Amino acid sequence: MARLSVNFYSYTLAHGVDIEVTLPSFSSCDRQPGQTWTHRLPAKFPVLYLLHGYGNDRHCWMRYTGVERLAEEQRIALVTFDALNKAYNNRPDGDNYYDFLDEELPEFIQANFPISDRREDTYIAGLSMGGYGTLIHALKNPEKYRAFGAMSPAVSAKKHFSDGIEPLKEAEARLRDGVDLPAGYICCGKQDFLYGDVCDFVDKIRKLGAEVTWNPVDGYEHEWRYWDWEIGNFLKWIPRTDLYAKRPHKI
Repeated sequence: MARLSVNFYSYTLAHGVDIEVTLPSFSSCDRQPGQTWTHRLPAKFPVLYLLHGYGNDRHCWMRYTGVERLAEEQRIALVTFDALNKAYNNRPDGDNYYDFLDEELPEFIQANFPISDRREDTYIAGLSMGGYGTLIHALKNPEKYRAFGAMSPAVSAKKHFSDGIEPLKEAEARLRDGVDLPAGYICCGKQDFLYGDVCDFVDKIRKLGAEVTWNPVDGYEHEWRYWDWEIGNFLKWIPRTDLYAKRPHKI
C-alpha cells in the first residue's frame, strides 16, 4: 500500500485537518519476470472511509488492526481522519465534522486521488463512536454509500452524547419516503457494554425493513482484538462491482 499523510485547510472546519490516504499499489509480488511493471491504473479505486472511536485518532485503525494488508489484498483505498471526540456531528463551537465528512472530505479525495466518485464504489465503516458516525452518515445520506459497517456502535446520541443525530429516526424517515438504505453490516461482542443497545437497535431497524447483516460474537468486549477480526469480515462481505472486485492482490 502507498500511505500518504495529508494536511490541508478545511473550509468547513475553518482550520487545518490531518487525514491518511492509503492506496493499493505495486508490490514485490508483482515484480515477476514477464509481467508489465507499472504504476498506471486501469481504473479508479473503490474507497472505504474508516471512522475512529472516542479517544482515538486517524492512526488507530492502522496501529491495532491488519486493515492495511487486507485492503491491499482486496484492492480498496482507505481514508481516515482526525475527528477528535466530536461524534461526527456539527458542533456549536464551529467544528462541523458532519459537514466535513458529508461533503468536503469526499470532494477533496476525489479531486486529488485516483478514487471513484460512484456511490457503488463508496463505503463507510467505524467502531464505537465511529460506528455511530457511520450509522448517521449512511442512514441520513443513503445515496452516497453502497454499504456500511458499524462495529460495536453507539446507537443513540441521546444516550451516549449530549445531542446529535439519531440513527434510527434517520432510517425510519428514509424508508418512509421509499428510499433504499445501503446494505448494512453490524457487529458487536456479546460481552461489550454496548451489546444490549446494539441488539435493540438491530431488532428495530430490521422491523423497519432495512437490510442488515447482524454478527454478534461471544467472548469479546469493547476491544481492538475483536475489531481486527471484524474488519476482515466486513471487507469480504461488502458488495462490489468495481474492476478490482475479482482481482485479489498478493503482497
